[in-house]
Amino acid sequence: MVDPIIGDGISGDTEERLLPDDNQWRLNFNDFERYDHQGRRGTTNTQCFHKCLEVLAPEDVVATYYQQQVQMLDGFSEMDALTDRDFLPGMTKEEQENLAKSENLAIRISNIANMLLFAGKVFASVQSGSLSIIASTLDSLLDLLSGFILWFTSFSMQTPNPYRYPIGKKRMQPLGIIVFASVMATLGLQIILESVRTLITHHDFNLTKVQQLWVIGIMCTVTLVKFCLMLYCRTFSNEIVKAYAQDHFFDVVTNIIGLVAAILANYFKDWMDPVGAIILALYTIRTWSSTVLENVNSLVGRSAAPEYLQKLTYLCWNHHKAIMHIDTVRAYTFGSHYFVEVDIVLPSAMPLREAHDVGESLQIKLERLPEIERAFVHLDYEFTHKPEHAQS
Repeated sequence: MVDPIIGDGISGDTEERLLPDDNQWRLNFNDFERYDHQGRRGTTNTQCFHKCLEVLAPEDVVATYYQQQVQMLDGFSEMDALTDRDFLPGMTKEEQENLAKSENLAIRISNIANMLLFAGKVFASVQSGSLSIIASTLDSLLDLLSGFILWFTSFSMQTPNPYRYPIGKKRMQPLGIIVFASVMATLGLQIILESVRTLITHHDFNLTKVQQLWVIGIMCTVTLVKFCLMLYCRTFSNEIVKAYAQDHFFDVVTNIIGLVAAILANYFKDWMDPVGAIILALYTIRTWSSTVLENVNSLVGRSAAPEYLQKLTYLCWNHHKAIMHIDTVRAYTFGSHYFVEVDIVLPSAMPLREAHDVGESLQIKLERLPEIERAFVHLDYEFTHKPEHAQS
């Protein structure tokens, strides 16, 4: 396994790897024979692991281990496809365009729905005067702001300026989310202070029959629409659309809590309304605090998971038969994508032109992976020296 910072190193016999025998020098896990759980031979690794998973309980530790091995082999197969075909298997250009149109449609529907539902909740807040409903309405306002921030950051990332931003603007999105979450935390604290003041002053809370019907009708409609939008947006794999799905889910929760708190305060005790508002504010602050921590990690350069580094090491080793050793493999977050640093060892007698072509083609291949924004390949002729940038 590769260390998250510096790989353990993979080396091979130089003469053997320089032999012209097709792809004998490459690592290949697909052709290894294994015995399955019934003692039959000729089962590939992936098939064997899948059969083991069939006879083991899902909660079994061994089953978890084999599941990890299946995922690892699937990742290696993906790297093999990139090595053999020079591109990752996936959708055609037409399919990608259709998917992009569907994703844009989901975003537009979500934005229009957020504006209309926010207007309805403002009316419900004015009619009821409930702090819980107001807190829920505030959450809808923040949904509109978050939609604008996601749109603005997406637009900024799609308009590169290589002179002012030579390494791109991929960090715009996590930075925008952090700013947005800070605003949410501030407004959440304001709701808590107002609710505490209402609890201290013992403010009476009463709804007329007409007001109650308006509040229940509007909040139930908003909750139903948000639930449907959540299910719709969850069918996409796009990160921005998934963020909208998360926002819709939060709205469903806050709408239910706000409505229940307002009804309980109207029929039982007045203090239930500000208490519901405090619960909503704390829930909002807690939810977005975890989002802030995730995005902070993406900005400070957190290392990729060891499983991902394994895939990169496997890809580098199978890239070219002249690679004698893999000295270092690093992958760390730089916004929403990874920066990758790879140190490979080539024969000392190899001409500069050939060495350059090996390194450049590996860099291009690494940057074809969707998670990687930029790759740096360092060429060396030995691996006994101290690691580069050791002081940092």
